[in-house]
Amino acid sequence: MALALYGLSEDLQKRIREDRASHWENPWSFRDEQVKRREDRPRDAATLWRPAFVRDIEKIMHLPLYNRYADKTQVFSFYENDDITRRALHVQLVSRIARNIGAVLGLNLDLIEAIALGHDMGHTPFGHAGERFLDEQLSEHTGRRFFHNVHSVRVLDGLFRRNLSLQALDGILCHNGEFEQQEYRPAPLSGFEEFDSRVEACCLEGEKAVERLIPSTLEGCVVRLCDMIAYLGKDRQDAVRAHIIDSDARFSTREIGVENAAIINNITVDVLENSYGKDHISLSPKIYQDLKTAKRENYEIIYGDPKVKQTYEDDIRPMFREMYERLLQDLARENTASPIYRHHVSDVRNQLRYYKDYDYLSEDHNQIAVDYIASMTDDYFISLHKFFFPKSRYRVRYRSYFEDLKA
Repeated sequence: MALALYGLSEDLQKRIREDRASHWENPWSFRDEQVKRREDRPRDAATLWRPAFVRDIEKIMHLPLYNRYADKTQVFSFYENDDITRRALHVQLVSRIARNIGAVLGLNLDLIEAIALGHDMGHTPFGHAGERFLDEQLSEHTGRRFFHNVHSVRVLDGLFRRNLSLQALDGILCHNGEFEQQEYRPAPLSGFEEFDSRVEACCLEGEKAVERLIPSTLEGCVVRLCDMIAYLGKDRQDAVRAHIIDSDARFSTREIGVENAAIINNITVDVLENSYGKDHISLSPKIYQDLKTAKRENYEIIYGDPKVKQTYEDDIRPMFREMYERLLQDLARENTASPIYRHHVSDVRNQLRYYKDYDYLSEDHNQIAVDYIASMTDDYFISLHKFFFPKSRYRVRYRSYFEDLKA
């Protein structure tokens, strides 16, 4: 199929140039001076070279868990293939696309980048399959629910207490790209008390509470939409590289296209045409319908493919169950030689050493086990399972770099 790329209309291009010439500022852009933090720390104050949300970006990037994006699944886990997207690339793509849109709309680019780089900090190993399996264990043991967006907030705001801004945390909480909308209107947020109530509602109520989440800033709305823009076409590219599909010919979307470059370009253009100078982010009806179709086809053709699902269901799910139970046992027995103490509890305590009023081990053991598992990379999870259960019948076989060269 020929690559059809849309461009901005002449009228909008003229308007943007005129606005720039007159130094127009978007009245709905979030201003640095409006930033809110839990604690009024002098060292977190904005400076000329480290403005408010630049501080958030750097707090995120310097966390040990940021490194782990590099070995966390985006969609395809079991491939020795350096060209398949990992979560580290995904968050960068979200940031890049969102900054492109935000720059034209006149939004706060530092806030956009902070939300984008931090939005998957709480993601489990093995992508959404791992998220689902960890949720099953937590729900079975406690009745509470696990969602990666909620856990991203816990990592940044609780486990490591980085004093991130309310605006960045809110954008991270509300980023979930699984719930598309034609129009994104920021929802007012009064402060941390209301924010904390929303976080707790997600843990108690599950999907219904997550579906209600709407970012409080236009910047957060842009990142939420760009989470989808970033993965729709890229997952198709990766599916071809992983030999899940032969080509993108099976996809039917005409307005946004079927290839990654077209999808990014055409949705971006549509967002700009329908959102410039407005207090909300919008898609045209035809692009919105195509976006919904693209998501549905990705689920049907890629994510639901038996070759993608089988190893997760046959091996990874029971490995999660075994791992979870073993970690609970080690915590109950206070087995300080266990990796959960040596590789996790000690690290968290070190990060929290300035908070004398809080003992991490006073948390529910289920929460500590969840924190540990969610922090793992794919390779670490597999290695730890082998360490705990060297004779387990559950094994993961990676598709070799040289699989295609075998006779």
